[in-house]
Amino acid sequence: MANSEMLNKIENGQGFIAALDQSGGSTPKALAGYGIGEDAFSNDDEMFGLIHKMRSRIITTPSFGNGKIIGAILFEKTMNGEAGGKPVPEALWDRGVVPFLKVDKGLADEENGVQLMKPIPDLDAQCAHAVKKGMFGTKMRSVINKANAEGIAANVAQQFAFGKQILASGLVPMIEPEVNIKSDERADCDKILLGELVKALDALADDQRVMLKLSIPVEPNLYKPLIDHPKVVRLVALSGGYSTDDACEELAKNNGMIASFSRGLLQDVRVSQSDAEFDSVLGSAIDQIYRASIA
Repeated sequence: MANSEMLNKIENGQGFIAALDQSGGSTPKALAGYGIGEDAFSNDDEMFGLIHKMRSRIITTPSFGNGKIIGAILFEKTMNGEAGGKPVPEALWDRGVVPFLKVDKGLADEENGVQLMKPIPDLDAQCAHAVKKGMFGTKMRSVINKANAEGIAANVAQQFAFGKQILASGLVPMIEPEVNIKSDERADCDKILLGELVKALDALADDQRVMLKLSIPVEPNLYKPLIDHPKVVRLVALSGGYSTDDACEELAKNNGMIASFSRGLLQDVRVSQSDAEFDSVLGSAIDQIYRASIA
């Protein structure tokens, strides 16, 4: 059963969720944005060591623990590491930040306008390990590129099938069927997705509740029925490639939807910055995203 204090923080806390879960193929891009090129590492272990140093710096920076971040999504290696001399989940919760684990294995090839998740054969083991580490929930991402009703229904069905497996372990799943913000069918995708999500939520058992992480809809407040749904702990928004300014501007149009940004949070932090500069830059982004989340 999820920690009741953590549940209360996520359900009722004022703030947003930081996405620190880049993994595999997205790690070099995240490091490059931080100012570390591919010539700085020669294998995966060195690469993941560098991204862990970056994340540890973020987590232990004063502004990260100022109360405006209520949760953080982690890659498995980050969950298993340390920050400030403590296991990362413990270090986060000591600062009032609820930890989540990214559990998906990446995306399958597009079919019927969507990209489902690849199989997650070790999901039960991942969840059991996450529970032992003190994690609250999980996150898993799939993608919607076209307004294909069959594809979107399959996408949501897969997300909720994995979600029920995660719920059985005592964790709260964050379900993320991302609508591609570059799609020329975005508005129709949003509406079809809304219908499928409501059906899936209505079908959950009385004791089953999930979180949703969605692209900011084209039509402001389209997702209000999801925010109000009794089976939804919290609805959070991904930045989806928007700049910080654009993501915050769009998010602020949607009452009750809070941020769960990665690029939008970290786009201006650099390895070359002094600790004071780093904290100031990160703090400014945190303040901006916080304001958009509580607007």
